[in-house]
Amino acid sequence: MPIPYHDADEQNDLGIAGYLKILPAQDESGYQAALFLINARGEPIEFTYNRIETPHTFLWRQADIHRHAIRKLTTSLFSLCPKTPRLILCLAEEVSSELFCQDIQLSVPVCRIAPAIKALPYSATEIQDRIEVEEPMNLFWYPGRPPDDSIELKLLHELSTKGLLIEPFERALIGLREVYSD
Repeated sequence: MPIPYHDADEQNDLGIAGYLKILPAQDESGYQAALFLINARGEPIEFTYNRIETPHTFLWRQADIHRHAIRKLTTSLFSLCPKTPRLILCLAEEVSSELFCQDIQLSVPVCRIAPAIKALPYSATEIQDRIEVEEPMNLFWYPGRPPDDSIELKLLHELSTKGLLIEPFERALIGLREVYSD
C-alpha cells in the first residue's frame, strides 16, 4: 500500500522568477548577461545568456555606449528565453532605471533591488518599496508595485523567505563565468 502524501504544488502555481545579471566582459571589450529563471523553490528552470562587444570609437559617448549595449543585450536575452517569468528581478547597481522605464517596455513587473543602506538613483516612474530580510532591501518596481494579493508579490515573498532574493544572482554569475571562461 503506498504511503499517502501531498506535494506542495501551490508553489508551482506561483510561476517562475527571472533574475537579470549584467556585468562587464572579463576582457572589458563589452558586456555579458544572463537571464536565470527559477521556480518558487529555487530550482533552476532556464539559463539564457549572451554577450555583446562595444565599439571603441570617438563617435560614441561612453554613457551612450553603455546604455545601448545593455538595452541590446537585454532584448536579446528576452527574445531567446523560451519561458515567460511572472516577474523580473535585477540589481539596481547593475541595471539603471532607464532600461525599463524608458528603453524597454515589458508586460511583467520589474523589480530592481538594492541594499537599503546604499543610496541609488531611481526614476519618478518607479515605485519604491522595502522588504525586510537579513539585510533590509529597497525595491524599485516598474511599472508599479503589484497588488498585495497578486501572484507576483506572493512569489517575491516566497523567494525572500527562502533566502532567494539575492542568491540567484550569484548562481547566474557562476554560470556566466563558466560559459565565458577562456
